[in-house]
Amino acid sequence: MYPALIGKKVGMTQMFAENGAVCGVTVVRAGPCVVLQVKQADQKDGYNAVQIGFEDVRKNRAAKPAIGHAERAKTAPKKVVREVRLLDEQAETDVGATLTVENFEEVNFVDVTGTTKGKGFAGGVKRHGFKGQPASHGVERKHRSPGSIGGHGTDLGHGGNIKKGKKMAGHMGAARDTSRNHRLMGIDAENNLLLIKGPLPGPNGGYLFIRKSRTARDKKG
Repeated sequence: MYPALIGKKVGMTQMFAENGAVCGVTVVRAGPCVVLQVKQADQKDGYNAVQIGFEDVRKNRAAKPAIGHAERAKTAPKKVVREVRLLDEQAETDVGATLTVENFEEVNFVDVTGTTKGKGFAGGVKRHGFKGQPASHGVERKHRSPGSIGGHGTDLGHGGNIKKGKKMAGHMGAARDTSRNHRLMGIDAENNLLLIKGPLPGPNGGYLFIRKSRTARDKKG
């Protein structure tokens, strides 16, 4: 099966790479995950995929459809459920099977999807990296202001409104984000841990979806 797991971010630490350099790694408690459903292209679903679940939840806190769906896999309802889309190959696992970090033993790079930290309402400098107004020449209490937005921002021909997507102050963070091509530095099968190079989206304790990278090229570093 295509290597993929759901996990929870533990935190960051340091470790030595093979060349002796110290690098920062994120520790993720990944799995064990239970296969809740297997979809096949030659059946009613029309495509190949595997649905996995992570962390049990009490039945009195789960919806009845979720409880029945989990019972078909002979397991408890899960707190987090994700679908692993397969390209051309069919799933090599059965409903009710357990997936662990050992599936990543031959994987060098991973893609990680999570929800970024929420920053609340942020200005243009923090949200988009604007440089702000000059610090002198009569500028008073406007140093972090974005300045005029109307000169090239109007949607000409469709009214005088500002175009959708104009970079302005607004809600920042708390959005789905995928960070690609992280080197997998190590696996601790006994404690269900993955050591992934670099920072990953979300706070400590946040849920992450980890899968084998499809685009990474193995190189030193």
